[in-house]
Amino acid sequence: MICAAIVTAGGVGTRMGADMPKQYLGLAGVPILARTISIFEEHSEIDFIVVTTPREQVDFCFSEIVRCHGFRKVRNITQGGDTRQASVLNGLRHAEDSDFVVIHDGVRPLVGASVISMSIESAMLYGSAIAASAVKDTVKKANGFILGTLPREDLWLAHTPQTFKTSLILDAHEKAVADGFLGTDDASLVERLGLKVAIVPDSDYNIKITSPEDLSVAEKLLVLRKS
Repeated sequence: MICAAIVTAGGVGTRMGADMPKQYLGLAGVPILARTISIFEEHSEIDFIVVTTPREQVDFCFSEIVRCHGFRKVRNITQGGDTRQASVLNGLRHAEDSDFVVIHDGVRPLVGASVISMSIESAMLYGSAIAASAVKDTVKKANGFILGTLPREDLWLAHTPQTFKTSLILDAHEKAVADGFLGTDDASLVERLGLKVAIVPDSDYNIKITSPEDLSVAEKLLVLRKS
């Protein structure tokens, strides 16, 4: 079995207010993207990695992330598209020779190796699986005033990794393009085909870094993990 990882690194970091894309900002002295890639580099079940990034960042990503940190599993750095969905599809086309593919946000550098393993195991059983955390707060539906309260025991916050049989997710992406459908994540493209997607319970620590506050929290979580 060949298992690939696609790491998406297409952000521009507008909410960060930084002078460089958020994925290249330092997290305890190491670029966020490098920390993320290293998790898949060291994971025994991942055979190769494809990184998607905007065209103008491809050379920088290679020199400052891949070559600088000595990553050997990175097979391709491919340019992304106008949307994350288009970028993932570009990445999938470089991973067609894999049996399963793990798709992960480049700005989620605190994902646990065990969650990656569980997502692969679930995808082998069901074809599709995503990491997600259970909603703990009461959730209201509203339009300025409350319309109702949603049963939180049925609600999950979708994370990455999202892992799929490669042929299945590639087909789901290509059908979405043909139909002009833009999903909010990769799992939604599988769901619209009427296929089941398994849930792998994930830690709340697997945060997506999109703001200065997130970066500060990630630094504290990194210290907690080490201790």
